[in-house]
Amino acid sequence: MPAPVTRLTLVSHARTAAMRTGRFPGDEPLDNSGVRDLAAVTDIPRADRVLSGPESRSLATAQVFGTDISVEPALADIDYGRWSGLEMTDLPDADAVAWLSDPAFVPPGGESLVALFSRVQRWLDDVGATPGRTVVVTSPAVVRAVVVLVLDAPIASFWRVDVAPLTRTSVSRRGGSWTVGAVAEKSI
Repeated sequence: MPAPVTRLTLVSHARTAAMRTGRFPGDEPLDNSGVRDLAAVTDIPRADRVLSGPESRSLATAQVFGTDISVEPALADIDYGRWSGLEMTDLPDADAVAWLSDPAFVPPGGESLVALFSRVQRWLDDVGATPGRTVVVTSPAVVRAVVVLVLDAPIASFWRVDVAPLTRTSVSRRGGSWTVGAVAEKSI
């Protein structure tokens, strides 16, 4: 008997003002272009369940995929702490360099990449035990972390994965092994 398969379709939430202006996000709504892009979504993947990060931008995006949405705290965007609302150029040079080069660096009041990866790994371990098709709507940071974890790549690879708004990334697990099917496809 073949091992059951867990299929995840990770969708990066629609555009927000912070994405458009290059700022660290907080819990913000979709901007006008994000709402327009979301209204144009026609390719809805088949799913047994829909999970969403807790932010309003992820929840608003998830509504396109159904009304029975489960909010999953582990799918929250990385916590930028007091950097929320700032641009990278607003940071002291030493902090910007540390953020991009040291995965253990913690923004003031925020969360390190190491902490994000730990949280996402625990979630992957849990969700991997649930066979079927799941649509997951979350932030680009969480999608990038999933890709890096599934590939068993170093955390520093996080900065080398580009995930645009409203793109689809697919991963699946059969037995104990995850595989990447596609990354950041603009097919939604």
